[in-house]
Amino acid sequence: MRWCKSTKVIFVVLFSTAIFTVTIHKVPYGHFKDLVNNSMVERFLHGEPCACMERCLAASDDMWFAEHFKKDVPPVLSLNNSAFPDHIFKWWQSLQSRSKANYSQVITELFSVIPGEEWYRDDGPSRCRTCAVVGNSGNLLGSYYGPIIDNHDFVFRMNKAPVEGYEKDVGSRTTHRIMYPESATHLDNNTHLVLLPFKTLDIQWVTSALTDGSIKRTRFKVIDKLQANKDKVMVMHPAFMHYVHNTWLHIKSRRSYPSTGFLVLIFALHICDEVSVFGFGSNSKGTWHHYFEKTPKSFKRTGKHSGGIEHETILELQERKLIDLYTGW
Repeated sequence: MRWCKSTKVIFVVLFSTAIFTVTIHKVPYGHFKDLVNNSMVERFLHGEPCACMERCLAASDDMWFAEHFKKDVPPVLSLNNSAFPDHIFKWWQSLQSRSKANYSQVITELFSVIPGEEWYRDDGPSRCRTCAVVGNSGNLLGSYYGPIIDNHDFVFRMNKAPVEGYEKDVGSRTTHRIMYPESATHLDNNTHLVLLPFKTLDIQWVTSALTDGSIKRTRFKVIDKLQANKDKVMVMHPAFMHYVHNTWLHIKSRRSYPSTGFLVLIFALHICDEVSVFGFGSNSKGTWHHYFEKTPKSFKRTGKHSGGIEHETILELQERKLIDLYTGW
């Protein structure tokens, strides 16, 4: 069995967990309940940002993190925040072929189908939301991370990455599936769909795919009628994508944009209190491939994504103890 987050700290984490468990079982339930209640009161009185015992991202005093993390940027579109500045709109439009669609009308149609609320703006001293961001790297194979991943409150997966047959390494739970039309897959009734809108047509597609199925092609043929719970669908805000592009990656080129994996990671930093990252990077042999490929094809080139900068930023987050990065096999 191989559970490798960091060879320097994994044993400390495991032993700390064991000690904590033993200690709790020695405390009478009534007394322990009082301790919990008193601790909660203390958090409210002293303005603690969350209820997590290990870390609260919102409480970080790391100056590097403060320079990058902009709490006021909305992660998802809502009825009240769908308008955004012209320079951001122009950047977003530059990612796609010019659209003749009326954006305001597209948004109106979208929120006639899915909820128009602002999701996950509920941080505070009573919340401890733990999140697992699960990438698709082949370093998950043989990792036995499944139980660790499933133990998180939210489990984010990307595109069509399968779970069945890989449970011991990638877990069995999925609370959020992040995808775009060309990478879409059907979902069960309990999974949230988070759409990455790289173009106006993507927003039009999700509206269509949840209703009449009139859009059958975007860049190429896509699922026209999507199985998903309409009440659990949200759309990542184009302004949030711009913020990740500019503030986290400092990308100057308009032709480049963040990868799905990196967008999801920063998304998690904004809506979670503790973030663990799995399935990013190469395996122990330095090979880059997907865990679900029958015949692994090594990849390293990242196309329009700044893979090198993203990788360095993820390592920086780990070095500063802002995330837990599980490096796999």
